[in-house]
Amino acid sequence: MSGSVAPTPPSTSGARRVLWLSTIGFTLMFAVWLMFGILGKPISQEFGLSEVQLSWIIAAAVLNGSMWRLPSGMITDRIGGRKVMTFLLAGSAVPAYLVSKADSYVMLLILAFFVGFAGNSFSSGIAWNSAWQPRQHQGFALGVFGAGNVGASVTKFIGPPLIAGTTVGATYLGIFPGGWRFIPVVYAVLLVVMAVATWFLAPHHDQAPGKSQPLREQLQPLRHIRVWRFSLYYVAVFGAYVALAAWLPTYYMDNFAVSLQTAAYLTATYIFPASLLRPLGGSLADRFGARRVMYWTFGAMLVITGILMMPNGHIVISHPDGTQSEHLAYSIGLIPFAILVFLLGCAMGIGKAAVFKHIPEYFPDNVGAVGGLVGMLGGLGGFFLPPMFAYTKAWFGFPSSTFFVLFLLTVCCAVWMHWTVVHMLHQHTPELARHIENPSTPEEALA
Repeated sequence: MSGSVAPTPPSTSGARRVLWLSTIGFTLMFAVWLMFGILGKPISQEFGLSEVQLSWIIAAAVLNGSMWRLPSGMITDRIGGRKVMTFLLAGSAVPAYLVSKADSYVMLLILAFFVGFAGNSFSSGIAWNSAWQPRQHQGFALGVFGAGNVGASVTKFIGPPLIAGTTVGATYLGIFPGGWRFIPVVYAVLLVVMAVATWFLAPHHDQAPGKSQPLREQLQPLRHIRVWRFSLYYVAVFGAYVALAAWLPTYYMDNFAVSLQTAAYLTATYIFPASLLRPLGGSLADRFGARRVMYWTFGAMLVITGILMMPNGHIVISHPDGTQSEHLAYSIGLIPFAILVFLLGCAMGIGKAAVFKHIPEYFPDNVGAVGGLVGMLGGLGGFFLPPMFAYTKAWFGFPSSTFFVLFLLTVCCAVWMHWTVVHMLHQHTPELARHIENPSTPEEALA
């Protein structure tokens, strides 16, 4: 029995304002969180950084954007999203501005960590929207909010022309330095503007479904193995998305010899579907069930990463007479590679919404805690993956080892999900297959 007090039914206009303010704020904070994906190349050139050093700057931002997601979601359930989102927006503006003043690798690493604070807006926004949106439309609404992931492409579009169009060492309007340092100052100003808009335009009488819940009751759902399984799924569809969004510009430049601007635009063709298809993923999960959509997602990801992980090259056979012959030559060009990465983004975009469709269905009174944990562990996947990409490339010498890492991760998720489904069917009865998406008993909820 829940200890929470039933909240006042949310108004339609209030729900719309919450959805759009949270989505715009999240889009901006996501752009700030992942800005080092584009800034990384000019930063590396200025400071003489190696690929591994750059990967740790990206990872530091992802780490701090993940580790506070659980408390962020829980606090939102207790005090409302208006206060939490405003705090996150205003608090992220300070380190974003200070990045423009960085003069060493260590300082960049520290500031990247604090800039990552913006990434925690995801669990806050999920809890805020879950409190305001009617249950029958939650999948679509959470998909719209989650489409704020498209913020990762903002820097990809505005970064290269602004960097090229401003002079390194110059100052504009007294506060905007030229070159790559121009970008973090622009973001700092926008974060402050959005914080003011959220505070004054969001409904002042906020929904806080966990206001009277004891902390122990908020954390109780975390003992369910289901929550941890959802978290692994989210590592594959979100953590991998974050890591790849930051990694792809450098990958394109190093392996296909394109310019920074071209690499940014190509990366955007991955980011857009991975973000903007979340509403479609939510609608599909509302209609067909989240687990069925996850089967489609993992199946597509396995095929695509299985192709992308194959290294360019050929087999050389040495014959007894001392001659050699080459066989099974394989290479992938820029256009086929970009198309496959686009399709990978489509699968991830649909899968991200499907994962979060599970949460308000199974844990309607604990969306903040459960969504926070799932988001936190998914984001931590984005912290570990960039260094893994760099180290596997250094160990094996194949750039495509990036996608081998993603292939193995997807295999783990698909196997665990399918084993769970088969185990439930064997433990109960075949008729359970019709109801597997809609928990109706405590035993099913614990599976």
